[in-house]
Amino acid sequence: MIEFINVSKVYKNGTKALSNINISIDKGEFVFIVGHSGAGKSTLVKLLLKEIEPTSGKIILDGMDITKVKNRKIPYIRRKVGVVFQDFRLLPNKTVYENVAFAMEIIGAHPAEIKRRVPEVLRMVELGDKANDYPDQLSGGEHQRVAIARAIVNNPPVLIADEPTGNLDPDTAWEIMKIMKNINRRGTTVLMATHAKDIVDCMKRRVVALDDGKIARDEEKGVYEYEF
Repeated sequence: MIEFINVSKVYKNGTKALSNINISIDKGEFVFIVGHSGAGKSTLVKLLLKEIEPTSGKIILDGMDITKVKNRKIPYIRRKVGVVFQDFRLLPNKTVYENVAFAMEIIGAHPAEIKRRVPEVLRMVELGDKANDYPDQLSGGEHQRVAIARAIVNNPPVLIADEPTGNLDPDTAWEIMKIMKNINRRGTTVLMATHAKDIVDCMKRRVVALDDGKIARDEEKGVYEYEF
């Protein structure tokens, strides 16, 4: 599903963000990417989204080497990946329904399919009764649920979550993780970059730990960090 093969990234200022990274993630896995600020987590996410290019190495997404595709195919690649950010990024002048529908409209989905799919996804994230509300009427947790609904409405095989609980209180964070687990159970591959030690330690999923751009640890049923 996702492979990083000898991937390195050096920025123009000389910063080595990633160094010879090798990761293989199977379809349907739930993987935490952990590490201190500057360890390379955000660079990993940006490479998958084709926001930046690797300095060397190959990245395979759903069977395609995305390091070699032409610019005109980048929107097609991005349809394979739903993204949830820490800061939600909702459109303030659109309702919950319209925010989620917009993700389908920009890929040219048929209006009838939008009308069917959006309420289905809103029910999945427990926001069926908030369809007509605007972002300024929602709590932080509800903002993130809308963002998740928008990320999965086009049925992408991969969901990337970049610090999705970072701005949420602990109880709300666990509600979001419950939704993420349910999405994963439906077959979506989930890659989550996080600093949330309690969530990582409790969920016991695969953990890939980065340190100074290198893989320090890759373990099944892992924890956030080892105690010494």
